[in-house]
Amino acid sequence: MYSIDALRTAADGYRYLDEGGHVYLDHTGAGLPARAQLWAHAERITTGCYGNPHSVSPASAASGELVERARRRVLAHFDADPSEYAVVFTANATGACRLVGEAYPFAPGTRLVLTLDNHNSVNGLREYARSRGADTVYVPLRAPRLGVDAEAMDAVLATPPPGGGLLAYPAQSNFSGVRHSLEWVTRAKAAGWDVLLDAAAYVPTNHLDLSAVHPDFVAVSWYKVFGYPTGVGCLLARRDALARLRRPWFSGGTIHVASAQGQWHHMADGEAAFEDGTVNYLSIPDIEFGLDWVRAIGTDTIHRHVTALTAELLTGLAALRHSGGGPLARVYGPPDTEDRGGTVALNLLDPAGTVVDERIVARDSAARRISLRTGCFCNPGTGEAAFAIDRHTLGGAVRTATGTIDDYLGRLGLPSGGAVRVSLGLSSSRTDVEAFLDFVATGYRDRTPDPGGLSPRLVC
Repeated sequence: MYSIDALRTAADGYRYLDEGGHVYLDHTGAGLPARAQLWAHAERITTGCYGNPHSVSPASAASGELVERARRRVLAHFDADPSEYAVVFTANATGACRLVGEAYPFAPGTRLVLTLDNHNSVNGLREYARSRGADTVYVPLRAPRLGVDAEAMDAVLATPPPGGGLLAYPAQSNFSGVRHSLEWVTRAKAAGWDVLLDAAAYVPTNHLDLSAVHPDFVAVSWYKVFGYPTGVGCLLARRDALARLRRPWFSGGTIHVASAQGQWHHMADGEAAFEDGTVNYLSIPDIEFGLDWVRAIGTDTIHRHVTALTAELLTGLAALRHSGGGPLARVYGPPDTEDRGGTVALNLLDPAGTVVDERIVARDSAARRISLRTGCFCNPGTGEAAFAIDRHTLGGAVRTATGTIDDYLGRLGLPSGGAVRVSLGLSSSRTDVEAFLDFVATGYRDRTPDPGGLSPRLVC
């Protein structure tokens, strides 16, 4: 295996970025595949014969064996005991969260606790809880670092949930990059809570050791870890927690037997009861190759690489100034790499200190072949904390008023539709960081951009 820097120019690595003149800074949105991963997929599917694994034919058996190999490889990657954890393949981390939400035994007297920092795929669990009479409580964040309020979380972890309950939070924020404590898992479980850990933004650059920390449910999207395949994620679930879930429906592949006229069914055991229909048997085996690719590089090596680049990015942003001395950028979350990953949310500022419309940054960066993310990143709670929008404002007339997204933002008094997110990963290089800093300096220093011609915002 090459050194991590050499991977950027390796023919079977990420050479295509520089060949195409790409500056890719959206690793929290999606990781990038090495060419070796794509070649391995092509070799496998063009030299073998694979069929629906719900059978005993040779083609089915070949698919089934590769799927089970990938399942075992996932458990090994997370140091998870197969007798304790099951791997349920899903379309993505969102699908994993949905499986928990729809089947968790919410009822009057039970409680769902969410941190204000959560992706909407986790926020959406509150609708399952609400429909069954359970209470939902949010634990607030504290500006400017955007960490979870320690006292409020301590109060939750010190109190057994009345009637049972679920705590759901991200190991790493997809908005601010803040890494939240994994110790909460142990403390919550000791108090009687079930725990759903959203690991989608965490595991691309950090090792999650499930022999040391034991959440009941873990949601993962594999394309965020190594770029390919897309459309494949998983729910890692403690087998005893999985057995407590009650699915509201059944489908092909999830039952042992069902009767149409008798209107009864018996669910399958374990993972099979949660894998609806036919799993993506042509892509799931690519997880094994992707994990082997990451293992050869080393997760700790990836972590150090991304942390060093993030430090350079933060230092560079802090140094960028207009001629009058005002900053060019406002960074949300920690100003350093303590308790943060390689995701940096920011707004650019004009010489008067006014936020530059994020749509301008999206337009200008695209013209420079820089791929980054703008908006609210499907994480409204952290955006509300970053932009200091209070609960009273959000619960007032703005909640029910109609109009465009721009009208909504105006009623909230926001100067922009969100932030600019720059995120680094395995294939990132120092030249990517330098290119972004140069883009900011040359494009926005001592300049007030013209907002004319921008398209209306259609979504957050």
